[in-house]
Amino acid sequence: MRTNLLLSVALFFLLGVSAGQAQVIIANSNVKISAISKADLKEIFIGASSNFSDGTRAVPVTLKDGAAHEAFLRSYIGKSEAAFRASWRSIVFAGQGTMPRAFESESALIDYVASAPGAIGYVTAPVSREKVKTLSVK
Repeated sequence: MRTNLLLSVALFFLLGVSAGQAQVIIANSNVKISAISKADLKEIFIGASSNFSDGTRAVPVTLKDGAAHEAFLRSYIGKSEAAFRASWRSIVFAGQGTMPRAFESESALIDYVASAPGAIGYVTAPVSREKVKTLSVK
C-alpha cells in the first residue's frame, strides 16, 4: 500500500513537471494565419496535411528531443516520441513525405522558422516578434 502511494506521488510529480512545460507555437512571419486549431496543428505535424487553413504551405519542424519535445508531442499530437517517429517513417517509406527537420536547440529552430517560408514549430518561451510570428492555439 505504502509503495503504491509513493509510486503514485512520484508519477504525479513527474507528470506535473513535464505537463507544466508550456509550448509557444511559432511560424514564419509570412504565414497569414494568427491562430491554429489543435486539430489542424496535429494534422500538420503528423503529416496528414501540408497546408494551413488558408491553403498556404506548412513546413513543420521539431526539436530533436527533451522535455519540451515530449510535452509538445503529448499535448498536441497525442503520441510518444517512438510512435511519432514510427508514423513518420511509414510516411517516408511510402514516399508520401519527408520527416520534419529536427533541431538540437530552440534557438536553431527559431532561426530556421524565421528563414523558411511556411515553417511552423514550437518553443517553451515567448520569442521576439521581429523574427517569427506566434500563433494562438484554439
